[in-house]
Amino acid sequence: MDFLVSQIPGIDNLVNKLMEFQIAIPSWALGTGGTRFGRFSGGGEPRTLEEKIEDIGLLHQLNRSSGAISLHIPWDIPTDHHAIKTLASQKGLRFDAMNSNTFQDQKEQPYSYKFGSLQNVNKAIRKQAIEHNIEVIRQGVNLGSDSLTVWLADGSCFPGQLNFRQAFQNTLESLQEIYAALPESWKMFVEYKAYEPNFYSTTVGDWGQSLLYANKLGPKAYTLVDLGHHLPNANIEQIVSLLLMEGKLGGFHFNDSKYGDDDLTAGSMKPYQLFLIFNELVEGMDAKNMNHASGLGWMIDASHNVKDPLEDLLQSVEAIMISYAQALLVDRKVLKEAQYNNDVVKCQEILQSVFRTDVRALVAEARLRSGASLDPLSLYRSLHVRERLIKERGAVTIATGL
Repeated sequence: MDFLVSQIPGIDNLVNKLMEFQIAIPSWALGTGGTRFGRFSGGGEPRTLEEKIEDIGLLHQLNRSSGAISLHIPWDIPTDHHAIKTLASQKGLRFDAMNSNTFQDQKEQPYSYKFGSLQNVNKAIRKQAIEHNIEVIRQGVNLGSDSLTVWLADGSCFPGQLNFRQAFQNTLESLQEIYAALPESWKMFVEYKAYEPNFYSTTVGDWGQSLLYANKLGPKAYTLVDLGHHLPNANIEQIVSLLLMEGKLGGFHFNDSKYGDDDLTAGSMKPYQLFLIFNELVEGMDAKNMNHASGLGWMIDASHNVKDPLEDLLQSVEAIMISYAQALLVDRKVLKEAQYNNDVVKCQEILQSVFRTDVRALVAEARLRSGASLDPLSLYRSLHVRERLIKERGAVTIATGL
């Protein structure tokens, strides 16, 4: 840390930014994930929403960077909103974006989403999906949330199955009804995904389609970027830059991937890409005088098939904070001069030099000043938290919604 202080001017301001930066934890990430072939419980998984809040509260106590929870409806419908808000507040947590679910059929619903929800050719099915999203907004209002994330599995598996223009128009009209139900201070995040579960076409398949919807919907609609929702080798940092320029970047779902939407631990596969994305985020947000901590929605969206979910989340938060810290170190003035001079070598050296800087002590200093642990993962293990959760909750518990 002393070396970094000697090398970095204004380090206290940088540490303060790290202390302010918070990453929301989704309620569905507290249990062991799975694949279409199987799921293996890790033991001690949270059985209720209250236990999920307890787990996220523990994460936040360890790192002081996980101060928000994002709920998925209907997996985590509160029975007592006041009690849930009180419990979250006691843990230092606020409620981030609410997430709707029209990619699964629920037991009580009269119509199936097998052939789509907001795009469906059946108006009654579209209406059912619209009403569900509006109900999610109501739940969020009761909890103090201020945004709705809409991710659609809608699309087609085979050529000729779908009229693309009609599917787009049906989806737009459905989103317009949901948008009309947003409270004045709320935002709508339109998430996109290149493929899966539909593999021929996806109705919101890329950032361009999402941006098209957001522009047509109005000023409260934004594009949401999930790092795994792109075709291989997509230049996500360029996408981020342009969405910021247009004022239509709403938020992020952090994860990592080797092949597709792998939902792996953030920074575990492509740490340089994560840094480059943050480099564009910091540059673009500063250009618009946006607050780094509150200007966008930040959330992890990962699946933990072979790891302890809490350990995985601690690793993801650490990787995100490291990339953010590195991006804060980029000398924007020198980089801009090199760009204007078309000095390609110097541009590369500037970014790679920062990326190779070990900022873990800087991130740890921010935690220390916030009252968190210097080494959250080691402390988690030394306290035998998972063993205690298994003893309390059981070895074969399954988190709600999974």
